[in-house]
Amino acid sequence: MTMHTPMSAPNVTAPDDAVLDALRAVVGPEHVLTTATHDLTAWEQDWRRRHRGRARAVVRPADTAQVAAVVRACAAHGAPIVPQGGNTGLVLGGVPDASGTEVVLSLQRLQRIRALDRDNLTLTVEAGCVLQAAQQAAADAGLWLPLSLASEGSCTVGGVLATNAGGTQVLRFGNARDLCLGLEVVTADGRVWDGLRGLRKDNTGYDLRHLFIGSEGTLGVITAAVLKLVPQPAAQLTAWAAVPSLAAAVALLGVAQRHLGPGLTGFEVMNRLALQLVRRHFPALPQPLTEQDAPYAVLLELSDPEGEAHARAQLEASLTHALQEGCALDAVVASSVAQARTLWHIRECIPLAQAEEGLNIKHDISLPVSRIPAFCAQAEVELQRHAPGARLVNFGHLGDGNLHFNVQCPEGADAAAFLRAHEAAINTLVYDLVRAHGGSISAEHGIGRLKAATLPRYQDPVALALMRAIKHALDPHHRLNPGRVLADRQAPTAP
Repeated sequence: MTMHTPMSAPNVTAPDDAVLDALRAVVGPEHVLTTATHDLTAWEQDWRRRHRGRARAVVRPADTAQVAAVVRACAAHGAPIVPQGGNTGLVLGGVPDASGTEVVLSLQRLQRIRALDRDNLTLTVEAGCVLQAAQQAAADAGLWLPLSLASEGSCTVGGVLATNAGGTQVLRFGNARDLCLGLEVVTADGRVWDGLRGLRKDNTGYDLRHLFIGSEGTLGVITAAVLKLVPQPAAQLTAWAAVPSLAAAVALLGVAQRHLGPGLTGFEVMNRLALQLVRRHFPALPQPLTEQDAPYAVLLELSDPEGEAHARAQLEASLTHALQEGCALDAVVASSVAQARTLWHIRECIPLAQAEEGLNIKHDISLPVSRIPAFCAQAEVELQRHAPGARLVNFGHLGDGNLHFNVQCPEGADAAAFLRAHEAAINTLVYDLVRAHGGSISAEHGIGRLKAATLPRYQDPVALALMRAIKHALDPHHRLNPGRVLADRQAPTAP
């Protein structure tokens, strides 16, 4: 691991034209975008289109050296930086605030796949590489990058690591953090830390990699990473089961784990309303079972090294046990790759169906799997007591305890008015219950600006103090993504 020393730069504030001139000198005039010459909506607006900020400029460096030079130039002129990847985040971590002072540092031009080591089972990619392109590079070599997100066609590796994204295969392979062996990072003062080692064991002091992963761009700018690969499974099969309750879904998870072991790579749960919204807004999608009005449905994925016949026998035996034990009402195994993709597409369309239905209140929470049924039962009662008629869209990665516990307004009500009247109280209600059941208010989406003011209520004060100490040590002038994670600026309110 090496550190490249930057040129020293005074800590002063300069007029906008001096900052922009310095940035143009680094990346070229055509890669410094301002509202005077460009429509910056794609960089200034969050994915949900609920918040629009105002950037001082959008800067698009081409490589790590340019990223470091951009950071040094911004430091010299006192300009705060917002690192941004594919801008698919949900907590306003990668979009500028409304001040017009923040420079958006877009990593999208850093797209190269630097190396693929078949023997070491590693892939080295730059931060702007789209996740799907990284997956394809692994597949082309007969290997597998087991990190799958609904946004994989547009999210970037740097953003995925900066937020420690999860996805559908965390049950078996862990979060993005668990699939990263090394990083290249530009520090707040413009140095480059070269930690691009594909080592599975490296016990030489503090593991700096884990400081930057999940830090949401507040401690450094990730420019490249070494990702862990695994051999492609000989077969992947997908099944869909209707279940009578969340408790039954947890029981089904236990059955699947006992019978399938580490081959169980996905276990998703979806409540009745989530699937009804998909049918309403995507009526062309075929439905897997006639048991459409079961309280919950479960989507299972089995990845098997021995081949399809072995995998199908295992999966069908597991589902037979589930039916016999009463934790499933009906079940079907996809008979083709196309059918499997359709099942996953139904699951992935839930957020899109919610968006079509209207504004909603999102909660990305995690709980011990054993506590999920009790939490949901209590939360549903409290939700109806506070906002009668509110509709709960409950789905997510049950296998790793992560739920997207979302709330739509009552049927036919004004969604914007409902959010204005109830969002703050519903958030508090849900998060207080999450804490009471030993969970976390953010499972895989991060904190960003959206939850920065909320975090101190639920995070241990000693942990917060340590986080602030780390932030001050690595970014003493608070120029990297200020106001994200740690609320040193006013957090936005919902419209």
